[in-house]
Amino acid sequence: MRVRVPAALAGIALAGLAGCEVPDPPAPTPRPAPPVVAPPSVEPSEESLAYARYYAGVQQRLLTQGLLRTDGGGPDTPIIARNLVANFERIALYDEYTLSGGRFIAQQTPAALRRWERPVRLQAHFGASVSEETRNADRAFLSRYADRLARVTGHPIRAVGSGGNFHVLYLNRDEQVAAGPLLRRIMPGIGEATINEITSLPRFNFCSVYSVSEAGNPNVYVAAIAIIRTEHPDLLRKSCVHEEVAQGLGLPNDSPTARPSIFNDDEEFALLTTHDEMLLSMLYDPRLRPGMTPDTARPILRELADALVGGPS
Repeated sequence: MRVRVPAALAGIALAGLAGCEVPDPPAPTPRPAPPVVAPPSVEPSEESLAYARYYAGVQQRLLTQGLLRTDGGGPDTPIIARNLVANFERIALYDEYTLSGGRFIAQQTPAALRRWERPVRLQAHFGASVSEETRNADRAFLSRYADRLARVTGHPIRAVGSGGNFHVLYLNRDEQVAAGPLLRRIMPGIGEATINEITSLPRFNFCSVYSVSEAGNPNVYVAAIAIIRTEHPDLLRKSCVHEEVAQGLGLPNDSPTARPSIFNDDEEFALLTTHDEMLLSMLYDPRLRPGMTPDTARPILRELADALVGGPS
């Protein structure tokens, strides 16, 4: 099911009149023509257009600096087992944001291991501003990514057309601001603080993801919403999908020392790397369980990392 979030809605009722002829009716008094009512508009606002110009400039600047790499890492980015363990702890076992006073604020907070236990069904939703051609491309990209994530994690993950539990919303700025009803529809019971956070997401937040835990078990995810700005040019758009979906699977934090990785705010890498695949493989290994702390997980993490990189390092 595609959910459309139009920037504006208008209803037009047309009434047809039929009747008998009447002899010599008086000439009607001229009346001004009724105003022409335009069909619902999906043209972006000036604010949305300004966002698009801004993100296009950001992408060009990063590419000029040699960032947003898509090679997944290479000889210049060796992966060492002990670093992999340290990066896992920082990315999987810390939160990047915490809820305070009804707002999400940036604050590194220790956390237990969290992940999905049930199958993950990724469902794309599009604002009305997104063309059919672009929707098809986004769906295909999301489907290929779901297949890759399933292969890496060993967990059932797939893209679906309806009945999703991980919702990926492709919205422009206008649709983001008006997304409250959509959010309540696809995730009944969503908190007003989360709705306010999503609808007011500032420009410097390129994209975002919000995961929901199982009732009575905060360490097991059962639903998620990712926000992908459609003002992004192609590579930033794909980068947002890769990072936010992976974070919504249980890697919620970033680390300035993680390399090669998309979980690093330096934007060196645009897409999921070999290092990041290893993190996801570790996260969904059956030897780890939701609720584990760094101290209880660390011995297992060392075994997993050694096996992934071919021995202790």
